[in-house]
Amino acid sequence: MKKIIFFVCTLLCMISATAKDDNGNTVKATLNAVTVYRVGAEMNHQAKAQLAKGNNELIIEDISNALDASSIQVNCNGNVTVMGVEFSTDYLKDEIKTPAIRLLDDSVERVNSNLERTKTAINITNELLSVLKANKEIKGSQTGLSVAELMKLMEYYKIKSTELQNELAGLNQKQKKLVEQLEKLNEQIAEEQKKNTRSSGKLILQLNCAVAGKYDFTISYITQNAYWVPFYDLRAENITAPLKIIYRSKIFQTTGIDWKQVKLSLSTSVPSQAGNAPLFNTWFLSYINPVNYYNKSLAMQNTIPGLNSSSQLNEVVVIGYGTAKGEENSSFREKDNTPLYVVNGAEMSVSEFTKIRKSAIKNIQEVGGAAAINIYGSRASNGVKIVTLKDGLDDYITVSDKELNVTFDIDLPYDVPTNGKAQTAVLKEYEVPATYQFYSVPKLDKEVFLLAQIVDWEKLNLLPGEANIIFEGTYIGKSFIDPASTQDTLNLTMGRDKRVVVKREKLMDFSSVKFLGSNKKQVFTYEITVKNNKKEAINMLLKDQYPLSQNKEIEVELLESSGAAINEETGVLNWKLHLASGEVKKLRISYSVKYPKDKTLNL
Repeated sequence: MKKIIFFVCTLLCMISATAKDDNGNTVKATLNAVTVYRVGAEMNHQAKAQLAKGNNELIIEDISNALDASSIQVNCNGNVTVMGVEFSTDYLKDEIKTPAIRLLDDSVERVNSNLERTKTAINITNELLSVLKANKEIKGSQTGLSVAELMKLMEYYKIKSTELQNELAGLNQKQKKLVEQLEKLNEQIAEEQKKNTRSSGKLILQLNCAVAGKYDFTISYITQNAYWVPFYDLRAENITAPLKIIYRSKIFQTTGIDWKQVKLSLSTSVPSQAGNAPLFNTWFLSYINPVNYYNKSLAMQNTIPGLNSSSQLNEVVVIGYGTAKGEENSSFREKDNTPLYVVNGAEMSVSEFTKIRKSAIKNIQEVGGAAAINIYGSRASNGVKIVTLKDGLDDYITVSDKELNVTFDIDLPYDVPTNGKAQTAVLKEYEVPATYQFYSVPKLDKEVFLLAQIVDWEKLNLLPGEANIIFEGTYIGKSFIDPASTQDTLNLTMGRDKRVVVKREKLMDFSSVKFLGSNKKQVFTYEITVKNNKKEAINMLLKDQYPLSQNKEIEVELLESSGAAINEETGVLNWKLHLASGEVKKLRISYSVKYPKDKTLNL
């Protein structure tokens, strides 16, 4: 008996020790910071583990299920040597359903229960109708029913049949609604399940520990299942007001784990891009199609440069107001040597001040001596600390302009679920001086565009992205910012203005066709009418063009241009106009084309 008890105790101790050892060698990682790139993200985790002296195998869970294994870095704060790192995806781990999915599953279960009961009621009603129909035949010679009894029987059949048919129709309608509700719930569940939380990753570390103890680990790696894209809001009150550019970002991630209360940094670099410097290959000459070349050249020179913004940021520091001199209130002074705290204009005790997050403080100004007493009275005899808190997300963002990239550090914890949907963050707000000019190319588009021109745009850290246009408090539409420009001034398209009208029409009386021997000469004349229906004067850039010849048999001559600035390499004509309110101007362009009459041109 003693042997049996000893054996059981030994077995229990072994099981307990094994369980303890297993639990000690498997730890969960905590995600604390993420740097999101234009493509990919660097995720940083922390973990704590109890290690024994000698060799250890440590399993770190709650790692992204999609990462670049070659980018894994593991660091430890003690005398621990990392001998090997292995990454694997844990498909056997039970999926943790979110509260939203659990609620939807409960709703699906209730709907399915109601649907089954409805189907049962439909079957019973159909059977009753079948019984009623099967017994409706009456054989007159054998039943001995009188006319009165027959009428009662028919009335009963009518009432009962109507009752069952109405009940069946109601049940079918109920079944239809339940099926529709079930489909919507299943669609919503499918939407929630896109969060990619079905599996998580884990790291298996082979470690050698010099001294047993508890150690802190830092794990970082690159995952491709996250990225961010920029977009903007362009706001202007009128054509004399400065332009406000709100720099925003959309963050996407499907890494398999939710980012909860993590510190985010957005970087403009791409970690996966090739790092090798370019080398020359042999350059072989060949013929090109001159028509395509000149069409491409014309398109590039006739394009409005992309959008951009400015880097000036007006900071408003709110200095706190004080109590009138002479007021005595020492309730805020907890010790004789404690200074008076004034936070955003309100006096605050030391205990309340210590509850404020350090990251929420914008600046602290210390005032002492007679200056403090003159403002706040004798309660400021130990000095005053004037604290200004950050106001708005813009105060929590630090821009680091590095050699190869720009990084936006957001000093606020963020939640980004792993559902692949956009999470929006405001990065910066710029208010910049802008010159507004109207622009029109009536040959290509009959409407007039408003451009905001910005100088010194190179100082801004803008990327190509979509922009929402809000002008005079009204949403106008969308534009696109493309900072890939080599010009000193950047033009931002602010939308169309229908109050400036442009009309281009061909003047048939001044256009002609003549035959000169073996040649044909055509004259084209167009009149452009511009009218300003706005209440204020405007500046306008108007463009048109005439064709150019690459063939000696084709002769082109510009006959009239109404004083336009002419680019003879591209054939583009530019008019810079100043139109008063209600003013109308007419411009004319005329050119001739001479070519062999047996040929056809794309005129």
